[in-house]
Amino acid sequence: MSMILEAILTTATPDGGTHIAPLGFRRENGFIVLSPFHPSRTLDNLRATGMAAISHPADVRIFAGCLTGRRDWPLVPCAQVACGRLADALSHSELIVERIEEDTVRPRFICRELIHANHEAFPGHNRAQAAVIEACILVSRLGMLPADKVKQEMDYLAIAIGKTAGPREWEAWNWLKEKIDAHRQQEQAA
Repeated sequence: MSMILEAILTTATPDGGTHIAPLGFRRENGFIVLSPFHPSRTLDNLRATGMAAISHPADVRIFAGCLTGRRDWPLVPCAQVACGRLADALSHSELIVERIEEDTVRPRFICRELIHANHEAFPGHNRAQAAVIEACILVSRLGMLPADKVKQEMDYLAIAIGKTAGPREWEAWNWLKEKIDAHRQQEQAA
């Protein structure tokens, strides 16, 4: 398996809009491979329109925001596909679906990269940013993971947040913690 990279995927919607979601992707044999879960709006949009853009933001609040109901991030039009991309992206790639490898859990959309553009210099790695992205992955799987596993992982990730987070990372972290707490309360009420 090739390395998975985390990014924000924007997909064209059938009505001409743009849907924003975090998604890991792979580079394989000159293609970009997207594997969204069934069911998802991302999967439906890729099937319906066959186009998307990958944006690489430095602001991890965008990842956390998408998972906590905060999807109103500024977009700008793409150059070669009919959807938006993040305005605040360090770089982006525009994609067209070449073929689909069906799977009952996660179909693979094999995409051709039409354009890649750099917009800002990469500012460097930050442990708190990585912790927020890991927490986002946990939040996206709350219905699949045991509560004690989520708690254990969040406790460990909190170390990096406490030592290296700036205001944006703290804000994202708190959104994710609120989402986890709400999920736990809902489970206990059921």
